Amino acid sequence: MSASRSTGTTDAVGPDEDPGRDHPAAIPGTRLLAALLDGMDAALCAFDAHGTITHWNREAERILGWSAAEAVGRRGFAGWAVRSADAGDVQGRLLSVMDAPGRQVHEFALLRKDGGRVLVRTQSSGVRGEDGKPAGVYCAFSEVHAQIDLERSIALSEALFEDASWGVVAVDVDLRPTVVNAYAARALGGGRTTLLGRPLGELIVQGVEDLESALQHVLAEGAPPAPAELWVTLRTADGDRRRCWRSGFLRLASPLAEEPVPLGVGWLFRDVTAAKLAEQDADRVRFRAKQLHRAARQAAECEDPMEAATTSLDYALAGFADHVVVDLLADLAAGERLVRAAATPSDAPGPCLPVSGGPLPVRYAPGHPALQAVEREGSVRAAAPAGAGRAWSVEHQWPDGSVHALCAVLRSRGRTLGVVTFLRAANRSAFERPDVTYAESVAARVATAVDLARLTAGPDA
Repeated sequence: MSASRSTGTTDAVGPDEDPGRDHPAAIPGTRLLAALLDGMDAALCAFDAHGTITHWNREAERILGWSAAEAVGRRGFAGWAVRSADAGDVQGRLLSVMDAPGRQVHEFALLRKDGGRVLVRTQSSGVRGEDGKPAGVYCAFSEVHAQIDLERSIALSEALFEDASWGVVAVDVDLRPTVVNAYAARALGGGRTTLLGRPLGELIVQGVEDLESALQHVLAEGAPPAPAELWVTLRTADGDRRRCWRSGFLRLASPLAEEPVPLGVGWLFRDVTAAKLAEQDADRVRFRAKQLHRAARQAAECEDPMEAATTSLDYALAGFADHVVVDLLADLAAGERLVRAAATPSDAPGPCLPVSGGPLPVRYAPGHPALQAVEREGSVRAAAPAGAGRAWSVEHQWPDGSVHALCAVLRSRGRTLGVVTFLRAANRSAFERPDVTYAESVAARVATAVDLARLTAGPDA
């Protein structure tokens, strides 16, 4: 317990009230003051107007090793808690605050009871008596390295929530943002204050389940050993945006509780969408190059040129499309029309095979993407309108469930031979420009094989 030479301390019930009479259970003022002082995290001592120590709490005893019984009643620090050469300067600076407004901050080298020295940072302030005259000084102090650690932690926290080059979000136990830095606000598409307290599902269209699952895991089990990459779709004023965030998580616990009490989760993330897309593109290019190489080697072993063409298409389908159909131009009695020469099974995945029974004319309506490709001598992309369902694939005479199409023209020796159409189902994305480049590379190989097949079959083929 702290010791005090002042016996007239009163508690907070009021100057005219007797706590023992009106409040039988009230704690006596001196005991309450001693308990408050001993419960402080900072070391505290107090001096009267003459520089005599009147209060000394347990944290001061822990830092310097001197107990309250040994400290209270001494005049200043000279001869026991500070070197004699420094005593005058230390005493003068501490007591000078009685005549100055506000607080003063100083750093002193004090002596421990075991003879060691410790550098402390003090905050001192004058105490006034009832008559308004200086009555003493109270001084709170802590070890400098502990104070610097605290200040560094506070500075780091403020920097993270202000100027960090990655997103920092503090999420409470209800998984709602409580603090958001500038980077995170831009990434989430809102303001730093407008995002607070809102459910994550209002900001993220897809992928919020994965994010909330990660946050709940951190609350229950602690931080994961490595960052996680989360793909999310954000709702913005310009439409939905798909982003990839490399995220790290930290469980936040109260430092004041005897047992860790979760306060929420610290979520740090960085937008790596561009890097991930570039990585995916590079992987896709490498895979497709290997497929073209394998297809060329396999096709070279085929005696039948049409078998070489369908073999090339089988390799091209891997990871690229669900179905493929080959329509060739043929001279019929009614004129030059497209006929279905080869296709994959319409009801299930399978290899591309020639149409059984021989090529059959296809009755494409005017404006059909395959006819456009032949007319333009270039590639055409098409997609089913929203809500079209099966009607779109049936109308275009493509396998059921097809919603994305890419038609690449077959040309060899300056002539158009037909068109190859790659098809994707609704669970896949639409064809993009890199897909067109790949389809045209495959079409060039298929066209060469088809042209060779016609040459070897004779002029009537």
